[in-house]
Amino acid sequence: MNKDIFLSNSFGNKKEKFVPINKNKVGMYVCGPTVYDDSHIGNARPLVVFDILFRVLKCKFGDKTVTYVRNITDIDDKIIQSSNENNISTEELTNKIIKNFHDDCAYLNCENPTFEPKATENISSMIEMINQLLRNGYAYPNNQHVYFEVKKFKDYGKLSNKNLEELIAGSRVEVSENKKNPEDFVLWKPSKDKEPYWESPWGKGRPGWHLECSVMSKKYLGDKFDIHGGGRDLIFPHHENEIAQSLCANGSGTFAQIWMHNGYLMVEGEKMSKSLGNFITVRELLEQHHGETIRLCMLMTHYRQPLNWTAKGLAQAKESLDRWYGALRSVDFECENFTPAANFTDALLDDLNTPLGISVIHEMAGRLNKSGSIDDKADLLNAGNLMGLLQLNPDDWFKWQPECANFHLTDRQINDLINQRDEARDQKDFVAADNIRTELAVQGILLEDGPNGTTWKRT
Repeated sequence: MNKDIFLSNSFGNKKEKFVPINKNKVGMYVCGPTVYDDSHIGNARPLVVFDILFRVLKCKFGDKTVTYVRNITDIDDKIIQSSNENNISTEELTNKIIKNFHDDCAYLNCENPTFEPKATENISSMIEMINQLLRNGYAYPNNQHVYFEVKKFKDYGKLSNKNLEELIAGSRVEVSENKKNPEDFVLWKPSKDKEPYWESPWGKGRPGWHLECSVMSKKYLGDKFDIHGGGRDLIFPHHENEIAQSLCANGSGTFAQIWMHNGYLMVEGEKMSKSLGNFITVRELLEQHHGETIRLCMLMTHYRQPLNWTAKGLAQAKESLDRWYGALRSVDFECENFTPAANFTDALLDDLNTPLGISVIHEMAGRLNKSGSIDDKADLLNAGNLMGLLQLNPDDWFKWQPECANFHLTDRQINDLINQRDEARDQKDFVAADNIRTELAVQGILLEDGPNGTTWKRT
């Protein structure tokens, strides 16, 4: 990758050339899950988007040069509420949800981040940052709480490009008699009886959510780093508050230099919600669709645009993958060229333009179908690899079946029937051969005859 990377910076709302602070130490922090329940497809979108960015940065600057930090919030009011409702400890709940989250990431072909810190492992550093904010005059204690005083930070609202009054009017502000001002946000709060707590100068309690990311990004990336990512829903108040407390604790010019946010996700044109009955978890999709289908469906829309999640889009993603795997299946030799083609990488270097990248992959598959060339196969495989796709052997792709499937024939039985059909054709018994093809079709098995014999796939 010899060309520059251009990324859209939410801070200033403009696309700009990415110049790392240190090209030998590129740092990216992305807000991870709050582990009170399984991830839904809205949560999955930033997982896939920033996995693509991680891959692109490594391809550009080198595998060992890029540090990707994605945190886990494992202490939060929602976690405590969920553990009480399920009558289990917060530790038991979070361990279960973290395991499920890791399964979801693997299912979506997301690479592991360099570091995945937990909030509960960094409480002492959070107390240290609160003390720094108190010393600097940006925070105040009251009744076992500590609050950040927003009015003292003059640049509050610059990420959202709104003034303080507009931000307060458009959001739900927590009301508390302990605050000096309604907009102030909590850095430390006391824990109630039987709730998890840590000792602090202000009593037994736990940190505020916004503080956690400021502390963990500093620990692994330093006061100043390159990229901070997350969903658009985090711009206010979470990311605004992160900026305020980090700059006021560590000094001006610190913290993230580029802010990237993926667009919202809708389901069939409507906002996803449990009340509408269109709330979809990643684990539910796993029962019906291969992870590559879900991943491609996410990438068919540019990350900055709203994504409308539809059954039609899923079917289109599956059809595209069938076409690409079909092209790979037709060429029977191994590739050792691992350099993605320039016309494909150009698309991703331009603000992760995955829709354009997908169109290039379609062209590659078409070219491979015509040429049967090892170089064309390498181009297709390498483009797929950078997108986190085409990771299976083509035969395995076509034989994959969802967990909810109720197929009556095993792979061995299918192959036995294909052998019987071959014998019938050799004996010129075409009626018997056609009957076997029909029998397999009824069972959802499509046969494809080629110069190298008969292959099959589940439809």
